[in-house]
Amino acid sequence: MTQEVTLAFTGASGAGYGWRLLENLLAQQVKVHLLISSAARVVFATEYDLKLPGGPEACRDFILEKTGASKELLAVYGKDDWFSPCASGSAAPKQMVICPCSTGTAAAIAHGMSDNLIERAADVVLKERGQLIVVPRETPLSTIHLENLLTLSKAGAVVMPAAPGFYHQPQSVDDLIDFMVARILDHLGLKQQLVSRWGYGDPQ
Repeated sequence: MTQEVTLAFTGASGAGYGWRLLENLLAQQVKVHLLISSAARVVFATEYDLKLPGGPEACRDFILEKTGASKELLAVYGKDDWFSPCASGSAAPKQMVICPCSTGTAAAIAHGMSDNLIERAADVVLKERGQLIVVPRETPLSTIHLENLLTLSKAGAVVMPAAPGFYHQPQSVDDLIDFMVARILDHLGLKQQLVSRWGYGDPQ
């Protein structure tokens, strides 16, 4: 059975993390249900010089062309597409990653808000006891931010700050991005050949 993951891009800095994760999921033949906030499109254009089309179908075609992935592996939904599988506990993938995750998105999910499909999809994964991974990229963190992330952790989410390690002696920004993506893939139960594990010479 094909593994399915809901992936959400939100308006936090760190577009490279999300894009690299998307590339790796598609490369491993994982079906990705992609959700993109309006703020995320601005961040991608600013940080990554990547202008994601606004319409779901146009965006899907754009990403497929960029990645070379098979069309059956990617679905892109609008923020108000309440009929998407992600919005239903009976149909949603059991795994979801929000990468990067804005503090506003984290706050909304922590308080049970469902004003858009990203928030609803996360709410569904938590209530169905699935796996939710949030990758916040913010500094410094206020007490409010920390309390919201603690609430998510208590609800069962994995809080994985975008804080790459340096023991693999990164030589580029891409190496730092790969470190975080490798950790996410580990938690999703997927193989990774991006970085060496601690104590090993080659990626495992």
